[in-house]
Amino acid sequence: MLSDDALQAWLESKALSILSGVPLSGGCIAQCFCITLSDGQQYFLKQQKDAEPPQFAAEADGLEALGRAGGITVPHVYWYSEQSLLMEYLPAGHRQPAFMVRLGEGLAYQHRRSMDLFGYAHDTWCGATRQPNTQCADGYRFFAEHRLRYLGEICVDKALLSLGDLNRIERISECLPDLIPEQAPALLHGDLWSGNVLTGPDGWPVLIDPAVYQGWPEAELAMTCLFGGFEPDFYDAYEANSSVLPDWRDRIELYNLWHLLNHLSLFGRSYQYEVETILRRYT
Repeated sequence: MLSDDALQAWLESKALSILSGVPLSGGCIAQCFCITLSDGQQYFLKQQKDAEPPQFAAEADGLEALGRAGGITVPHVYWYSEQSLLMEYLPAGHRQPAFMVRLGEGLAYQHRRSMDLFGYAHDTWCGATRQPNTQCADGYRFFAEHRLRYLGEICVDKALLSLGDLNRIERISECLPDLIPEQAPALLHGDLWSGNVLTGPDGWPVLIDPAVYQGWPEAELAMTCLFGGFEPDFYDAYEANSSVLPDWRDRIELYNLWHLLNHLSLFGRSYQYEVETILRRYT
């Protein structure tokens, strides 16, 4: 575990101390532990030495926003600092037969609560990438400026894309109103793939590691398809409980261009072919 003076000070203020800590498998960025405190309870501790100062505050806020939305369970946040995030520890139970149905229904419920603006009250992080969330009423402008162009420029600066690729991103950005149907913004988890959906103690879904913002519901569905997709019951349940258009799958690549650009920026050229294939397809 990282030595975090702020965590130690918080524990002392609660007359608590760490009795033990067991490393847990987690993402490729943060370290995760199940810790036992002197109150006899177990907690989930997430730490990242090089986290940007607002990063864990943004994650804590995102979990709390998803919790208030009420669609799907999220762990309770107890405390956070610049390097640490202390949350409820939820050991895995036996997955319920209707797990994917509950997940689809819960996400549809979350998305039915329309928001006034795209973006969010502050920036959030998708992995190690800051997501600019400047609020605006135009979803096309938001996705073009704060998702596609933003990461396209980062990838060019890292010599992972050419200026020609950036021009293709610009052309796609200009055509978004012709390619994507109008949708009211909804509260999104923002990084919804299978690794961020856990089975809780009761056997039902739990969401972790949010990259919350207010955006197109179809973009969230597209993200679930990026790494193999969820089971058919999930999509059937979502579609039955939402107003999503039946042809939403036709737009998966457009939405996921953002996430593939992010993976290109974070993990390098192994994602270059997928990005360039989409760029050529739409320009």
